Amino acid sequence: MALQKDIAEHLDLSDRQVRRLLADGFLPSSKGTGGYDLDACRLAYIRYLRGLGNGQVKADTAPLEDLDLDPLAEEKLLQQKLRLTAAQADGQELKNDISRRRSVPVDFAMFVLSGLAAEVASILDTLPLTMRRRHPELEPRHQETLERELAKARNRAAGLDERLPGLLDEYLASPD
Repeated sequence: MALQKDIAEHLDLSDRQVRRLLADGFLPSSKGTGGYDLDACRLAYIRYLRGLGNGQVKADTAPLEDLDLDPLAEEKLLQQKLRLTAAQADGQELKNDISRRRSVPVDFAMFVLSGLAAEVASILDTLPLTMRRRHPELEPRHQETLERELAKARNRAAGLDERLPGLLDEYLASPD
């Protein structure tokens, strides 16, 4: 006669797995205190394994319990899968908006606007000289006022690439 611990050792199983097999009726019950028949348990376990092999016995997923996993691991895994699925859906929606030309990537917008600001700054740089050539009658004080205002505009245009992230935050914070 043997104890559960002896059966587990003999069949190379964990104590928990032996208890489960006993509870599910795959191993014969004890014949009193500490009275498991080792030969009968071995024979029943062999039949159980054969049943698993030929599909007569449904495989139990319970051996994962023996790995000492977090009891909430399955729930956490499901939450992560849901989070991943939602992120993939959001990504696909963004790609669809881009292909429909309803959205553009921020890097592209910054690249285009920075290039446009540089072009505007270049035009503003040449404007005082153009005004002097075309309108020689302008007084120096008018020229100076024009140059001051153009310098302000140039500086604003030149700093656009640095201001874009803040402008984007301001836009996103504004009510629709």
